[in-house]
Amino acid sequence: MQPVPAGYSSVTAYLIVEGAAAALDFYARAFGAREVMRLPAPGGRIGHAEIEIGDSRVMLADECPEMDARAPAAYGGSPVTLHLYVRDVDAVVARAVAAGAEVRRPVQDQFYGDRSGTLRDPFGHVWHLATHVEDVPPEEIQRRMQAMAGGKG
Repeated sequence: MQPVPAGYSSVTAYLIVEGAAAALDFYARAFGAREVMRLPAPGGRIGHAEIEIGDSRVMLADECPEMDARAPAAYGGSPVTLHLYVRDVDAVVARAVAAGAEVRRPVQDQFYGDRSGTLRDPFGHVWHLATHVEDVPPEEIQRRMQAMAGGKG
């Protein structure tokens, strides 16, 4: 017996959504997610589901206020951002927008070596998508960041 089951990481995101069935469909269309499991709950809700995006597993379920499990809208938005590395960030962002995501920060090259952008999915979760395009040593990242800030910091 392993303390972390096969196929899982030590840290696994667990998303609470309003409309888990629609979320499963969105994540498949937007990010190429593959559904691993779906456990129906009373009242037509999904009590638990799991998807794989790339080499990572994400868990999700419908809101269940009686268990204090609420979607981002219940809190005025999500304070958490999920970071997703992909092979072609421009293509994946375009696909996600076509599937219903909203661009919060357009894709652009970043000083730390990624090309990235930020989306909010139709369920209120925030996703930072990136493709790593340049290996940048920490000292150079610091230099670039200070240059962006006008030498302050």
